[in-house]
Parts: sequence; C-alpha cells; structure tokens
Amino acid sequence: MHSPTEADACVAELRAALAAHGITLPSLGVDLPTLAARCPVRPLIALGNCNLLTARALTAALREGAA
Repeated sequence: MHSPTEADACVAELRAALAAHGITLPSLGVDLPTLAARCPVRPLIALGNCNLLTARALTAALREGAA
C-alpha cells in the first residue's frame, strides 16, 4: 500500500518539473478517493483542467523532452 506522503511527494515533484517549464496546473493533486481506498491500489494523481495556453505549453515541453 502506498502512503499519503509518497503520493504528496510525487505531486510536489511533478509540480516542480512543470514549473521548470513555466507550466502551472492549479488543480494538480492527489485523488483522495483512490488514496483512501481499502484495496491496495496506487493512488491516482489528478492533473485537473487547464486552458489551451497551458495545454499547448505542456505539449511543447513533452515534445522537447522527447527530442
């Protein structure tokens, strides 16, 4: 089973990596229902919604990283 601390650390790392590319996902966080699930599942990370500008910046960063 995964700990809340591990999930929070993952969110923090993702937030920092996105910020390094000037990208902010305001709704980024741990999906609480999966964190509280009784069965041993990995909690989901909720990326949330974003506007077109942010989606394009995220796409560009991913393409740049894949090159």
